[in-house]
Amino acid sequence: MLLNLNGRQIAAVMGVKNMSKQAPVLEVTHLQKRFGKFNALKDIDFAIYPGEVFGFIGPNGAGKSTTIRILLGILRASGGSATIFGQDVWHDSVAIHQRIAYVPGDVYLWPNLSGGEVIDLFLKLNGEKHSAHTDELIKKFALDPRKKARTYSKGNRQKVALIAAFSTDADFYIFDEPTSGLDPLNEQTFQNEVLKLKQRGKSVLLSSHILSEVEKMCDRIGIIREGQVVETGTLAEMRHLTRTTVDVQTKQVLDGIDQLPGVHGMTVKSGPNHVSLAVDADQLTAVMAFLTARELVSLTTTPPTLEDLFMRYYEKNGQTPDGK
Repeated sequence: MLLNLNGRQIAAVMGVKNMSKQAPVLEVTHLQKRFGKFNALKDIDFAIYPGEVFGFIGPNGAGKSTTIRILLGILRASGGSATIFGQDVWHDSVAIHQRIAYVPGDVYLWPNLSGGEVIDLFLKLNGEKHSAHTDELIKKFALDPRKKARTYSKGNRQKVALIAAFSTDADFYIFDEPTSGLDPLNEQTFQNEVLKLKQRGKSVLLSSHILSEVEKMCDRIGIIREGQVVETGTLAEMRHLTRTTVDVQTKQVLDGIDQLPGVHGMTVKSGPNHVSLAVDADQLTAVMAFLTARELVSLTTTPPTLEDLFMRYYEKNGQTPDGK
């Protein structure tokens, strides 16, 4: 589904049935995009496979939306290649659009149509009809479909687009910051619907800067920084790059623990035998042996989160995620 775009882009709107068994569904190789002298995308590589939810994360301005616009055939790449269903995203964009559903992060609707009329229009453009599933989604997202689109808040405009997308049987779903403007309950509804798509074997590209959202739903994750994909993998695979937080109390004093390899940021809590610290994954076994030898009283470990991993790429370059 393409919203508020030109005729070529809106003509092929949402889904098609019976997803062909292709691997990968999407393949991006050394993708580049220049705007004059500015390199918005320097080197983008990733693939998405059937039945996979792929999280595409990075701060605003990192290149997520530029990448998606190229995948949709809205922008033409300056270098590299990108295919969906084995077809070139620029030359075969109309054919590709007939098999995808797309929701942008800022939805604009026809102001004089009601929300229900907009949903039905999108379904009709795709040759489908308003179904019981559509009614169920309207209820789940708590949308009043009788109101004119011009009266809708940003969150309600997002709901209209999401209901239309989830009402179709597309082969590949692209969500670009889709929960922008939604309250926590509707964010949860969105997450539940994405997981249902996954259960049905659908492929999803989820672009987001909300790390907890990506962490809950995605099979694999790609981190984009300054126009480059700097890491791709499952969260479990990528956790070796981060540190586990340990809060520990022992019977014996923990002298020297801060000198062990892989130990960082030790803080004394209630006394010299109660500390918190961060431990590199490859040193965790040795540190745990050190702690056990000092007679454990209590031990709490917190595995690294996606946010920890995300921040690592910026902190090691002396940056914050906003590029400052």
